[in-house]
Amino acid sequence: MSSPTHPRRQSRRDFLSRGGSGLGGVALAWLLAQDGRAQGLIDSPYAPRASQFRPRAKRVIHVAALGGVSHVDTFDYKPELERRHGQESGRTFDTFFGQPGRLLKSPFTFQQYGQSGRWVSDLLPHLAGCVDDLTFIHSMHSRSSNHTPATFLMNSGFTLNGFPSVGAWVSYGLGSENQNLPAFVVLPDPRQLPAGGAINWTNGFLPAVHQGVAFRSQGEPIPDLSTPSQVFPDQRSASLRLLRRINEDYAAAHPDDTALAARIRAYELAAQMQLSVPELTALDGESEATRRRYGLDHPNPATAGFARNCLLARRLSEQGVRFVQILNGGQFGSPRINWDGHENIVDNHRTQAMTMDQPVAALLQDLKARGLLEDTVLLWTTEFGRTPITQGMDGKGRDHHPNGFTIFMAGAGLVPGSAYGATDEIGFEAVQSPVQFYDVHATLLHLLGLDHTQLTYRHNGVDRRLTDVHGEVISGILG
Repeated sequence: MSSPTHPRRQSRRDFLSRGGSGLGGVALAWLLAQDGRAQGLIDSPYAPRASQFRPRAKRVIHVAALGGVSHVDTFDYKPELERRHGQESGRTFDTFFGQPGRLLKSPFTFQQYGQSGRWVSDLLPHLAGCVDDLTFIHSMHSRSSNHTPATFLMNSGFTLNGFPSVGAWVSYGLGSENQNLPAFVVLPDPRQLPAGGAINWTNGFLPAVHQGVAFRSQGEPIPDLSTPSQVFPDQRSASLRLLRRINEDYAAAHPDDTALAARIRAYELAAQMQLSVPELTALDGESEATRRRYGLDHPNPATAGFARNCLLARRLSEQGVRFVQILNGGQFGSPRINWDGHENIVDNHRTQAMTMDQPVAALLQDLKARGLLEDTVLLWTTEFGRTPITQGMDGKGRDHHPNGFTIFMAGAGLVPGSAYGATDEIGFEAVQSPVQFYDVHATLLHLLGLDHTQLTYRHNGVDRRLTDVHGEVISGILG
């Protein structure tokens, strides 16, 4: 007889029933389940799960522009900055580096675009042509002005590391529509990983199967996925049989250890990915027009690499991956590989905009042309904005600024060509309908058919959730 403190020991038959019958067990169970014949055979963590209510979207593509994109130089036009250029702000700026300067007008030219008349600077001419499909939120504010904690907040809802990322929560809540691919895939910037690396796409305390799987932009997409060429098939089969016997014996002796079952499922997924990933990442079949639209042959290798990731994101979404995150920017501290424009906002933002503008606009247009935008949410964020004043009295750059900044969304369930919230006349702080990342996360889950207050996981005696104890669905952007 089992009890909470002395559970019944698990027999080998029990283990096999729960874990599937070796490599390929998950795939077999999924195929049988599709025919309604696999009840009780296996409970795959990758299996698609029902949403809590009718969803408007099936998947999310998240473009994260790292380093702090200046809202007043991209999407948040402030004529008052032009009129007061070079003056004292009259405000108290608690800047990150403690060097508050004078008001700085945008060095970029703004125009209104589309039928919606949204303002966009000449930094982003391709995205400017897409404004009628975009839903802007101009009233974002963050809890941190430090890159790494602010990025953790953007990705997980917490400024501390170790909490599950948004993609992990989506994987946990909905599973994957494709049993040959993970539910959560990350496409890092080809130039460099972000600060914290894989912490940004961690599963945290959720089961390990929900951690994001990072694809490399060059060489083998996933390291060590393929069997080495010097290993012969019969050797591989023999080693897998031995590993299976060892795993079975360990599971029988340790029935409460769920980590092993998760690892076996990860191996099963890896076996399936050996076939699916090479085909998915081979872009040779894409038309020349598509390659040009994304910028795959752009002379700037950073643009070409990011373009490849954007095209791959579309392909992953087509194949049922629930959450794809594309990172635009690497480690902080180098103005050449992220949006951290302390020294010179013109040089920094022109460099970064060249890598990001065309590929993201192409991704949006491609999703729309293929009918994918109807059930996909495209989310573009940055961890915070930048000050409307210079860094230093004679500076040409802008410091970190969490008080007000802009993000945008597009796709399923959103009002296209609209703008929500506002900052004040100089872009100092969010003054109309302020929004935090908790609200953005709550809205994403809502669009996917999940109640952010009900999607919970018991950890250390607490029912944890993505939005902690915060968050409201932003009803004003929903169609």
